[in-house]
Amino acid sequence: MSEFVGYVNGEWIPMSQIVPDPNDLGTTKGDQVIEVERTFGGKSFRMKDHIDRLYRSLKYVRIKPDITHEELLSASEEGIGKNLPLLDEGQDISITQLVTRGPANGARAWSAGPPNVYIKYSPAAAWYAEFYVDGVHGAITKTRSYEPDALDPKVKHLSRMNMSIAELEANDIDPGAWPIMTDKYGYLTEGSGYNVMLDSEGVVKSPTDRAMLAGISRATALDLCDQLRIPSSIEDLQPYDLYTADEVFFTSTPFSLLPVTYVDRRPVADSKPGPVTQQLLAAWSESVGIDIVDQALTDANLR
Repeated sequence: MSEFVGYVNGEWIPMSQIVPDPNDLGTTKGDQVIEVERTFGGKSFRMKDHIDRLYRSLKYVRIKPDITHEELLSASEEGIGKNLPLLDEGQDISITQLVTRGPANGARAWSAGPPNVYIKYSPAAAWYAEFYVDGVHGAITKTRSYEPDALDPKVKHLSRMNMSIAELEANDIDPGAWPIMTDKYGYLTEGSGYNVMLDSEGVVKSPTDRAMLAGISRATALDLCDQLRIPSSIEDLQPYDLYTADEVFFTSTPFSLLPVTYVDRRPVADSKPGPVTQQLLAAWSESVGIDIVDQALTDANLR
């Protein structure tokens, strides 16, 4: 085996040979749900939690794949074993499950199918490594999150052009900045594939999930706060809360937790990664048995 393999409807084939069906509604309309995980030291992290959420998303959007929750979980773990020998020393794996509604057999979604099930694998590239040191910049965009009465953001779907537009807008505000979106009421929601959290006077705060995807990494950060006896809350937050925060950070599967040092070109506190951010990263690293920051910096040749 000279390259990573992936799963397509029950078969394992080289990743380079996986080609989406051009007639699939997943391709033509973004009508598909997705989950992304990673390994730490070759072991999957909270895989079951991700698959649980995938099947909740599938239930909501009424896609019924011909594979059970347990079978998809087992296949996802099997693929890690198949691809692990191809990694360089110290590397880990990124895993993505995609379930589409299937090819259109008429003019409407009710006639589409059967669903296609993909599991993709790749080396977990640490493209974000420098931000552990210097922090990432964020920018609050005019482009908003979907409202739950339009397309519920609690479903992890791929109808996400608003996120691409938000990324372009954030880059206009501050080149290289990552977007921070709001709902129609102006409350903070999420970024383009990551959750937004902050520390204010010793309390770690996260927006509610009314109009955002409540990430597994966000849940991990809140769990770690409980373990470390750091007070935390989930509440409606406004741009004011970011501008006046002691620390701001993003959470997501690839990087776990990244410090944010500027928001809308304004420095967050002293514009350096703060102690709560460092404490959470250290606890996260201890829980998975890998120094998350050191691994990323080494992978990115920044050591």
